[in-house]
Amino acid sequence: MSALLLVVLSSSVAAASEYVVERTTATKAALLGEEAAWSGASRVTWGPAAFETAFRAQWNEAGLALRFDATDPEPWFTMTRRDEHLWEEEVVEIFIDIARSGRDYAEVEISPGNVVCDVRMASPWPDKKMDLDWNMAGLETRARIVKGADGKTTGWTATAFLPWSGFRSLPSSTGVALPPKAGDRWRFNLFRVERPGGKAAPDKDAVEVAWSETGEPSFHVPKAFRDLVFASPR
Repeated sequence: MSALLLVVLSSSVAAASEYVVERTTATKAALLGEEAAWSGASRVTWGPAAFETAFRAQWNEAGLALRFDATDPEPWFTMTRRDEHLWEEEVVEIFIDIARSGRDYAEVEISPGNVVCDVRMASPWPDKKMDLDWNMAGLETRARIVKGADGKTTGWTATAFLPWSGFRSLPSSTGVALPPKAGDRWRFNLFRVERPGGKAAPDKDAVEVAWSETGEPSFHVPKAFRDLVFASPR
Protein backbone atom coordinates (compact mmCIF):
# COMPACT_ATOMS: atom_id res chain seq x y z
CA MET A 1 0.00 0.00 0.00
CA SER A 2 2.80 2.32 -0.95
CA ALA A 3 2.25 6.05 -0.66
CA LEU A 4 1.42 8.06 -3.75
CA LEU A 5 4.74 9.90 -3.75
CA LEU A 6 7.05 6.93 -3.36
CA VAL A 7 9.73 6.28 -5.96
CA VAL A 8 9.19 2.74 -7.28
CA LEU A 9 12.52 1.17 -8.21
CA SER A 10 12.88 -1.10 -11.20
CA SER A 11 13.39 -4.82 -10.74
CA SER A 12 16.95 -6.06 -11.18
CA VAL A 13 15.67 -8.42 -13.90
CA ALA A 14 12.63 -7.75 -16.07
CA ALA A 15 9.60 -9.70 -14.89
CA ALA A 16 8.42 -12.57 -17.03
CA SER A 17 5.03 -12.22 -18.73
CA GLU A 18 3.56 -14.87 -16.44
CA TYR A 19 4.18 -17.02 -13.38
CA VAL A 20 3.02 -20.64 -13.42
CA VAL A 21 1.67 -21.85 -10.07
CA GLU A 22 2.38 -25.56 -9.71
CA ARG A 23 -0.30 -27.87 -8.34
CA THR A 24 0.81 -29.61 -5.14
CA THR A 25 -0.38 -32.40 -2.88
CA ALA A 26 1.31 -30.79 0.14
CA THR A 27 -0.97 -29.86 3.03
CA LYS A 28 -1.55 -26.34 4.31
CA ALA A 29 0.52 -27.10 7.41
CA ALA A 30 3.46 -28.29 5.29
CA LEU A 31 3.28 -25.30 2.95
CA LEU A 32 3.29 -22.90 5.88
CA GLY A 33 6.19 -24.46 7.71
CA GLU A 34 8.20 -27.14 5.89
CA GLU A 35 11.12 -26.40 3.56
CA ALA A 36 10.65 -29.64 1.61
CA ALA A 37 7.13 -28.63 0.57
CA TRP A 38 8.59 -25.90 -1.66
CA SER A 39 11.11 -27.92 -3.64
CA GLY A 40 8.89 -28.17 -6.73
CA ALA A 41 7.81 -24.53 -6.94
CA SER A 42 9.11 -22.10 -9.55
CA ARG A 43 11.14 -19.22 -8.08
CA VAL A 44 11.42 -15.61 -9.24
CA THR A 45 13.65 -12.91 -7.76
CA TRP A 46 13.84 -9.14 -7.98
CA GLY A 47 15.40 -6.11 -6.35
CA PRO A 48 18.98 -5.02 -5.60
CA ALA A 49 21.35 -7.84 -4.54
CA ALA A 50 21.73 -6.52 -1.00
CA PHE A 51 17.96 -6.74 -0.50
CA GLU A 52 16.92 -9.36 -3.04
CA THR A 53 13.50 -10.94 -2.69
CA ALA A 54 12.46 -14.39 -3.94
CA PHE A 55 8.88 -15.55 -4.46
CA ARG A 56 7.27 -18.94 -4.97
CA ALA A 57 3.64 -20.10 -5.11
CA GLN A 58 1.71 -23.37 -5.21
CA TRP A 59 -1.94 -24.36 -5.16
CA ASN A 60 -4.08 -27.25 -3.99
CA GLU A 61 -7.76 -27.95 -3.64
CA ALA A 62 -7.99 -25.78 -0.52
CA GLY A 63 -6.13 -22.63 -1.47
CA LEU A 64 -3.14 -20.68 -2.76
CA ALA A 65 0.17 -20.91 -0.90
CA LEU A 66 2.78 -18.14 -1.11
CA ARG A 67 6.39 -17.87 0.01
CA PHE A 68 8.70 -14.86 0.14
CA ASP A 69 12.41 -15.05 1.04
CA ALA A 70 13.84 -11.61 1.78
CA THR A 71 17.57 -10.87 2.01
CA ASP A 72 17.99 -8.46 4.93
CA PRO A 73 20.70 -8.33 7.61
CA GLU A 74 18.51 -6.29 9.97
CA PRO A 75 14.76 -6.91 9.52
CA TRP A 76 12.63 -4.84 11.89
CA PHE A 77 9.06 -3.87 12.73
CA THR A 78 7.16 -1.93 15.39
CA MET A 79 3.54 -2.38 14.28
CA THR A 80 1.76 -5.33 15.84
CA ARG A 81 -1.92 -4.97 14.88
CA ARG A 82 -3.62 -6.28 11.78
CA ASP A 83 -4.26 -3.66 9.11
CA GLU A 84 -1.89 -1.06 10.51
CA HIS A 85 -0.01 0.84 7.80
CA LEU A 86 2.65 -1.81 7.40
CA TRP A 87 3.90 -0.27 4.15
CA GLU A 88 5.44 2.48 6.30
CA GLU A 89 7.85 -0.14 7.71
CA GLU A 90 9.28 -3.33 6.14
CA VAL A 91 7.02 -5.73 4.24
CA VAL A 92 6.57 -8.10 1.36
CA GLU A 93 3.39 -7.61 -0.66
CA ILE A 94 1.25 -9.28 -3.31
CA PHE A 95 -1.68 -7.86 -5.28
CA ILE A 96 -4.05 -10.47 -6.75
CA ASP A 97 -6.66 -9.53 -9.35
CA ILE A 98 -8.83 -12.60 -9.71
CA ALA A 99 -11.17 -11.08 -12.33
CA ARG A 100 -8.41 -9.37 -14.37
CA SER A 101 -10.42 -6.15 -14.13
CA GLY A 102 -7.95 -3.85 -12.38
CA ARG A 103 -10.50 -3.17 -9.65
CA ASP A 104 -11.56 -4.80 -6.38
CA TYR A 105 -8.33 -6.77 -6.18
CA ALA A 106 -6.81 -8.21 -3.02
CA GLU A 107 -3.64 -6.88 -1.42
CA VAL A 108 -1.82 -8.89 1.25
CA GLU A 109 1.19 -7.56 3.15
CA ILE A 110 3.31 -9.46 5.69
CA SER A 111 5.93 -7.96 7.99
CA PRO A 112 8.98 -9.66 9.56
CA GLY A 113 6.93 -9.86 12.76
CA ASN A 114 4.20 -11.87 10.98
CA VAL A 115 1.78 -8.94 11.12
CA VAL A 116 -0.71 -8.78 8.23
CA CYS A 117 -2.40 -6.00 6.35
CA ASP A 118 -5.05 -7.28 3.93
CA VAL A 119 -6.94 -4.80 1.80
CA ARG A 120 -9.55 -4.68 -0.93
CA MET A 121 -8.39 -2.16 -3.49
CA ALA A 122 -11.60 -0.80 -4.97
CA SER A 123 -9.71 1.29 -7.53
CA PRO A 124 -6.03 1.77 -8.37
CA TRP A 125 -3.74 4.77 -8.84
CA PRO A 126 -4.26 7.63 -9.56
CA ASP A 127 -7.71 7.51 -7.97
CA LYS A 128 -6.89 5.03 -5.22
CA LYS A 129 -9.75 3.81 -3.07
CA MET A 130 -9.12 1.07 -0.51
CA ASP A 131 -11.18 -0.91 1.97
CA LEU A 132 -9.05 -1.62 5.05
CA ASP A 133 -12.05 -3.20 6.79
CA TRP A 134 -11.95 -6.09 4.31
CA ASN A 135 -10.26 -9.19 5.69
CA MET A 136 -9.49 -12.38 3.82
CA ALA A 137 -11.38 -15.02 5.79
CA GLY A 138 -9.18 -17.96 6.75
CA LEU A 139 -5.87 -16.30 5.81
CA GLU A 140 -2.92 -17.86 7.67
CA THR A 141 0.67 -16.60 7.66
CA ARG A 142 4.04 -17.38 9.19
CA ALA A 143 7.23 -15.31 9.35
CA ARG A 144 10.66 -16.27 10.65
CA ILE A 145 14.11 -14.73 10.84
CA VAL A 146 16.81 -16.60 8.90
CA LYS A 147 20.36 -16.89 10.25
CA GLY A 148 23.58 -18.12 8.66
CA ALA A 149 26.00 -20.72 10.01
CA ASP A 150 27.77 -17.96 11.94
CA GLY A 151 24.57 -17.02 13.74
CA LYS A 152 24.18 -13.69 11.95
CA THR A 153 20.84 -12.71 10.49
CA THR A 154 20.73 -13.00 6.70
CA GLY A 155 17.06 -12.33 6.05
CA TRP A 156 13.52 -13.42 6.75
CA THR A 157 10.93 -15.73 5.24
CA ALA A 158 7.17 -15.25 5.07
CA THR A 159 4.66 -17.91 4.05
CA ALA A 160 0.92 -17.53 3.58
CA PHE A 161 -2.06 -19.71 2.79
CA LEU A 162 -4.99 -17.98 1.11
CA PRO A 163 -8.09 -20.23 1.08
CA TRP A 164 -10.26 -20.03 -2.02
CA SER A 165 -13.23 -19.17 0.20
CA GLY A 166 -11.38 -16.06 1.34
CA PHE A 167 -11.65 -14.55 -2.14
CA ARG A 168 -15.44 -14.90 -2.27
CA SER A 169 -16.05 -11.67 -0.35
CA LEU A 170 -14.43 -9.66 -3.15
CA PRO A 171 -17.04 -8.04 -5.42
CA SER A 172 -14.87 -9.16 -8.33
CA SER A 173 -15.39 -12.84 -7.48
CA THR A 174 -18.70 -13.03 -9.37
CA GLY A 175 -18.22 -15.39 -12.28
CA VAL A 176 -14.72 -16.42 -11.16
CA ALA A 177 -14.14 -20.14 -10.55
CA LEU A 178 -13.10 -20.79 -6.94
CA PRO A 179 -11.16 -23.04 -6.73
CA PRO A 180 -9.69 -22.12 -10.10
CA LYS A 181 -9.37 -24.69 -12.85
CA ALA A 182 -6.08 -25.77 -14.40
CA GLY A 183 -5.23 -23.23 -17.07
CA ASP A 184 -7.12 -20.35 -15.44
CA ARG A 185 -5.28 -17.03 -15.42
CA TRP A 186 -5.48 -14.33 -12.78
CA ARG A 187 -3.37 -11.15 -12.65
CA PHE A 188 -0.85 -10.17 -9.96
CA ASN A 189 2.26 -8.26 -8.96
CA LEU A 190 4.83 -8.54 -6.16
CA PHE A 191 6.57 -5.92 -4.04
CA ARG A 192 9.13 -5.40 -1.32
CA VAL A 193 9.61 -2.47 1.02
CA GLU A 194 13.01 -2.40 2.75
CA ARG A 195 13.98 0.37 5.15
CA PRO A 196 17.67 0.04 6.09
CA GLY A 197 17.48 3.21 8.20
CA GLY A 198 15.64 1.15 10.82
CA LYS A 199 13.18 2.35 13.41
CA ALA A 200 15.09 5.60 13.96
CA ALA A 201 15.05 6.68 10.30
CA PRO A 202 12.58 4.56 8.32
CA ASP A 203 12.54 6.85 5.28
CA LYS A 204 16.34 7.05 4.93
CA ASP A 205 17.54 5.15 1.83
CA ALA A 206 14.24 3.29 1.61
CA VAL A 207 14.03 0.60 -1.08
CA GLU A 208 10.55 0.15 -2.57
CA VAL A 209 10.71 -2.23 -5.51
CA ALA A 210 8.20 -4.00 -7.73
CA TRP A 211 8.76 -7.35 -9.44
CA SER A 212 6.97 -6.00 -12.53
CA GLU A 213 7.90 -2.33 -12.54
CA THR A 214 4.95 0.02 -12.78
CA GLY A 215 6.52 3.05 -14.46
CA GLU A 216 4.43 5.26 -12.19
CA PRO A 217 4.87 6.75 -8.67
CA SER A 218 2.74 3.97 -7.17
CA PHE A 219 2.58 0.21 -6.86
CA HIS A 220 -1.15 0.25 -7.72
CA VAL A 221 -0.88 0.14 -11.51
CA PRO A 222 -2.87 -2.83 -12.92
CA LYS A 223 -1.37 -2.46 -16.42
CA ALA A 224 1.90 -3.68 -14.87
CA PHE A 225 0.30 -6.83 -13.43
CA ARG A 226 1.35 -10.18 -14.93
CA ASP A 227 -0.52 -13.45 -15.44
CA LEU A 228 -0.77 -15.94 -12.58
CA VAL A 229 -1.37 -19.28 -14.34
CA PHE A 230 -2.69 -22.34 -12.52
CA ALA A 231 -0.92 -25.48 -13.72
CA SER A 232 -2.34 -28.98 -14.05
CA PRO A 233 -1.17 -31.69 -11.63
CA ARG A 234 2.14 -33.21 -12.66
